[in-house]
Amino acid sequence: PAVTLLDVFQLHARRRPHQPLLRFQDEIYTYEDVDRRSNRAAWALSRRLGLQSGRTVAVLLPNEPTYLWTWLALAKLGCTMACLNCNVRGRALRHALEVAQATLVLASLGETG
Repeated sequence: PAVTLLDVFQLHARRRPHQPLLRFQDEIYTYEDVDRRSNRAAWALSRRLGLQSGRTVAVLLPNEPTYLWTWLALAKLGCTMACLNCNVRGRALRHALEVAQATLVLASLGETG
């Protein structure tokens, strides 16, 4: 069977949970940190939004740690993630959303809320 990035991440999370995985500004996130956060995100997406395996989710998030555990959460749920560039607007964004055929869009509030 094929080995996915999620499989590799989970292997590392089991073998070296306290090893740093991500540094963002002044924060360091270990494999364990990211695994826990992605589990919480998966729980929230599943329980609160009813997200189920096989669905496509468009993600419009900036390049920060939340993006990583959102991607992992969706992978854990068996969902496809349509990655959208958070700088795209207007017709290009509408086209990307149409092509993705996503059933849900996850986005940040942005700089202006």
